[in-house]
This record gives sequence, structure tokens and C-alpha cells, in this order.
Amino acid sequence: MNYVERAYPWLLLSPVILPVVMWGGLIYPYLVPKTLFFYAISLITIGVFGLLVAHGRAFYWARLMRPETWIPAALLALAYIASMYGIDFYRSFWSLFIRGDGLLMLTCATASFYLIVLYADRAFFERLLRAVAVVASFVAIYGIGEWLITGGRIGSLLGNAAFFAGYLGIAFFATLASAQSPSLLWRRAVYAGAILQIVAIILTATRGTIVALIVAGVTSLTYFAFVGKDKQRAWSAGMLVTLIVLGGFFFAFRAELSKVSFEPIARIASISFSDGTVSSRLFIWKNMVAEIQKSPWLGVGTEHIDSLFNRFYDPTQIYEQWFDRSHNAFLDYAAQYGIGGLLLYLALIVSFIIPARRLAARGESRVAGIFVLLAIVYAIQNFFVFDTISSFWLLLALLAVLIALSRNETRPEILPLAPWARGASLVFASILLYLIVPVSIRPALAAYDLAHAYTYQLTDVPTQISYLSHGLAQGTYGDLEYGYQIYDMYSNQQAVTLSDAARADAYQAAVNILSKNFSRYHYDGRTALALAHVLSLAPQGISVDQNLLSAALTRAIEQSPKRSQPWYILANLSIRNANSYPPRSKEHVAGYAAARDILTRYITLVPTLAAPHFVLAQLLYASGNTAAAEKEALKGKMNYTSDLETARRAAVYYETIFDLPNAAYFLAEVLRLDPSDEGARSDLEKIQAYEQSKK
Repeated sequence: MNYVERAYPWLLLSPVILPVVMWGGLIYPYLVPKTLFFYAISLITIGVFGLLVAHGRAFYWARLMRPETWIPAALLALAYIASMYGIDFYRSFWSLFIRGDGLLMLTCATASFYLIVLYADRAFFERLLRAVAVVASFVAIYGIGEWLITGGRIGSLLGNAAFFAGYLGIAFFATLASAQSPSLLWRRAVYAGAILQIVAIILTATRGTIVALIVAGVTSLTYFAFVGKDKQRAWSAGMLVTLIVLGGFFFAFRAELSKVSFEPIARIASISFSDGTVSSRLFIWKNMVAEIQKSPWLGVGTEHIDSLFNRFYDPTQIYEQWFDRSHNAFLDYAAQYGIGGLLLYLALIVSFIIPARRLAARGESRVAGIFVLLAIVYAIQNFFVFDTISSFWLLLALLAVLIALSRNETRPEILPLAPWARGASLVFASILLYLIVPVSIRPALAAYDLAHAYTYQLTDVPTQISYLSHGLAQGTYGDLEYGYQIYDMYSNQQAVTLSDAARADAYQAAVNILSKNFSRYHYDGRTALALAHVLSLAPQGISVDQNLLSAALTRAIEQSPKRSQPWYILANLSIRNANSYPPRSKEHVAGYAAARDILTRYITLVPTLAAPHFVLAQLLYASGNTAAAEKEALKGKMNYTSDLETARRAAVYYETIFDLPNAAYFLAEVLRLDPSDEGARSDLEKIQAYEQSKK
């Protein structure tokens, strides 16, 4: 048991390395390995804790009497209650491969919080801060190297610029707090690491974190300008005035700075209500608030934000096709857990102030101030982004050690237990150890199989199907993810590249997976649309279940009425059916009329979306109504706003009617948005040559 006791603090610290855990052999190699490792290490740590308690190890049990320690447990309890009454508890518990943010993750993170609260002392506090400083500095160096090689926004070992910046936005303050060592060499290394982290955050061009750090800096300077010592006050006041002047110049020349090639400056300078990203976020937040008001007390449960998003999705306002977050953590908590969830999340952040005040009262004002600034930065940056396991665990771990450090317990206490508790703890630990198989190992195998199915999607369909079958046989929560990915494989690659038996096998595999998910996840509009699209792309000679196709399209439109794809599929099916009859037959005319009616109804829903106007114009022209086609195309051109899909549709229409100037304009747009489109390049060169020959 001595070896177990010695290993225990290292188990508590082990999630520190989450940011560097990745594996290229998995689907989503940056996120999936982190969550699966966190699940496994959490189960092991909880099991070891049970063994230690049963064998008489003393812990700081009195800390649990502090009200600030109750907040994570209250949030977890509310999350379970909301999910039980929500849309689907199964998905709420497991989440998806791409996120891993379900109740299981929240449970493990909360358990880690309490285990640290019960164990942490000054030595553990300093060890945690040092470990965070080392890992965060390494991740920052990796990210800076990535920027030097590739340029653009960097995601480092977290795979996403916002995730990377959000993690460093917390780790930076832990790094500063670790500079308490008497070693001059360590302090210099810490400050160098902190500078590297700031540089890396800037290179991510993540505006939320950058703005949050600026606010923290201004807050610090303002504080010291009023309450600091003589030199400190003068220096802080001077820096504050300098920042204000620089900010004024930045605002005055904002238009010019938004055009510079250095993306961090350009993105900050481009912040305005007219900026595409900003206007899209504001639209989402406004409509998310409206959806939250429909279920204000318990929300919709964990991991069901996408259902709300689909209801108000509007392609004229939102660039992203599928969202499972509102890009505002406060709205996410309110949507999932109602008003209580939002209040508890706010309380979690504010609770940093309580132990910080105790530390300040004991003369540790530097550490206290750093943690208050951490809470400020976290709150501001999460108004624009959301957590991953790397950032959320770190937040809870730092709160736990801060609470532990702020208490004045003289010694830990032994929990009195019956003699049979030792045997029960062994059973408990064994069960938790076994749970690693369904919780971590099987999902890892499923993610591995899914990643390798991609490898063979065009070269060896039987092997691809074998990987898919093996992965699904693991019986994990990856079935929804399998459906999304096999839809991507079939619709974007296999349907246009494969032929004969290979395409037929690929089609059947996609239909089998998606139809099962369609029956199981009745609330998932994405699955419904994917199934309908795959069925509409059936190979020649394969009969399609029309009832299933109709049900999938109906559900897709009901759950996301302004999404264009199901309407296009309906129109295409009507045209395809019409084309099976002679050109002037009654059935042919009726089929085209039905397609026009479908497109007209969709245009009524989203009148300012350019693409359907060009689709309808093409259909009207094919039906012989050239005047109406011209009017519809004009509406499309008036509403066009730099979109690749729309540019391609417009170019096809104008080439069809031999309107060469407009065709050339939209072909140029296609090449601007997709320089690799050789077909568009060839067509544009032919038009230019023809126009030149006329001169």
C-alpha cells in the first residue's frame, strides 16, 4: 500500500499532460486521445482513493464543509437531472468522439476536483503549478514552431486555435503563480515560458482570449496605479497611459490595420457588427436566448445544443453548416441546464475570489491577485468560446488547490470505517479498473477503425466495410459519429468516384449505418439529412425505399426548416422522376412544376439566399420560361455574397444561356474561392478567348 500511496499524488497530477496527448491513428487525433486518457486515469485515481481511505490514509475532510466546495457537485447533480428530463440521456452521458464533453467527462472532472481538495497541501500546490508551467510552455513552443513553418492561425497540440488559446489563457496565470521558487534560474525560466505563452496566444489570433488578457492587463495596471507603492504606482500609471494612447491609435487606424497580413492584428482590427464572424455569432446568441426561454428551468440536457441550433439555422446569417456549441459558454450552460446551470457556472468562476481573499489576508496577495485575474480572463474568453477537457480540468484543479491552500488545517483526518471496508475497496477498485475497457479501450478501437476506414474508402471498399463493422461491433457511443463520417465518405468521394459493385457495396454500408441511427436518434436532423442524401445518390439499378427517403426528408425539414439541402433533394427527386417520362408528357410537365413549387416554397423561407434563385432559374429555363428565369437569376445576382456553391451554380446557369459576361464574372469568383478548380479555369479561358476574338 505504500507504493500506492506514493503513486497517488502523481495520479492526481497526471491530467496536466492532457494537452500533449495525441495519436495520429485515431479519428480527431487531437481530442479523442485526450478524453479517453482522462477517463481511464480518472477511474484509476478514484479506485486508488477508495483503497487509501479504506486502509486508513488521512485526508482533509473538513474542507468539504466550505460552501465554495459544493458548487461543482451541485452543477453535476443539476446536469444529471436536466439530462434525465432532456432530449436523450444516452448521448448526454457519452457525448460524441469529436467532443467528449458529456456527463461522463463532467463526472470525472468533478471527481478530480474533490480528490485534489481532499489531498492538496502546499507541496502539491507548487508541484501542480510547476507541471502546468512546463507543459504549457512546451505546447506554446510547439505552436510557435507550427506558425513559423505553416503560418496562419495555429492550434498546436490541441488542434484548434480557440482551444489552444483558451487553454493557455488559464495556464499562463498558473505559470506566473509558479514563480515563487527561491531558485533564480527557475524564476527566469518561468517568466520566459510565460512570454512564450503570450506570443503563442497572439499567434492563434483568437480574439476572445486576446481581449481577455488586455482587460486583465488594464485591470492590473489600474489597481497598482492607485494602491501600489511609489515606483510601482508611477510605472503602472505610465504603462496605463501608454496603453490608452496605443489603443486610441489602433482604433483610429482600425480600417487600415484590418488589411495587414499579420492575422492577429487584422482580426482584432476587423471586430465590428458588420464583420461576418461577429454578425454570425450575434445572430446565434440572439436566437439561442430565444430557444433557452422555451426550456428555462432544466434546459435540453447535456450535449444537445445542436438541436436548438438546427431550429433557427439560417444560411444567410450563419456560415457553419453544423454547430453543437453557441460559442458562448454561458449560453451553453443555460441551454443545457437552464437558469440554474448558468448561475452555478457563474458561481464556479466567482468562487475563485473567496479563497483568494483568504490568501490576501494572510499576506499572499501576489498569488491571490493572479488567481483573480485568471477568473476574469476565463470568464471573458469563455464569453466567446467554450472549454475542452484540457482547459476545464485545469480550471477545476487550480480552484481545488486554491481552496486547499487558503485553509488553515493543521493535519488531515482519518475516516473511521468498518473492517470490511478494505475488502469492499478492493472490489470497488477492481470494478473501476474493468470499466476502463468500455469507457476508454473500446472507444479507442472504434475511433481507430473509423480513421482507417477512411484510408480504404476508394481503394478497397471491402476492407473499409470490415473496419466499419469491427468498429461498430465495439458497441460504443461512436455510432452517430460513424454515420456522419460514412456519409462524408460516400457523398463526397465514393458516389462520384466508384462504380459497379464497389459503389453498390459502399452505398449499402452507408444506408445500413445511417438508417439504424435514423431509427435510434429521432432528434438528430443531421442524420436524417445524411440518410436522405445518400438514398438520393443510389447507384443505377438499386431500388430505394421511398418511404424511408420520404420520412428522412420530412424529419430533416421539420428539425431544420431553413437548411437548403433537403429542399434541393426533394426538387431533384421530382425532376428525376419527371425525366423518366417523355419530354412533353403530362407526367414530365407535372414533375417539373412540382420541383418549381418546392424551390419557390424554400425561397419564401429564405428570400435573400442567392443559390436557390439560380437553381430555380435553371429549372425555369429548362422548362422554357426564359423570362421568369432571367428575373430569378437577377434576384440571385443581387443577393450574391461571395459563396463558392452559389458562384458555381450561377456560372452554370449563365453558361447555359450563353450570357458570357456574367458567366465570366462567376467563373472568376469560383477561381478566387477555389484556385484548384481546373474546370472553371478552362471555361473562363475559353470565354476570354472568345471575347478577345470578337474584338
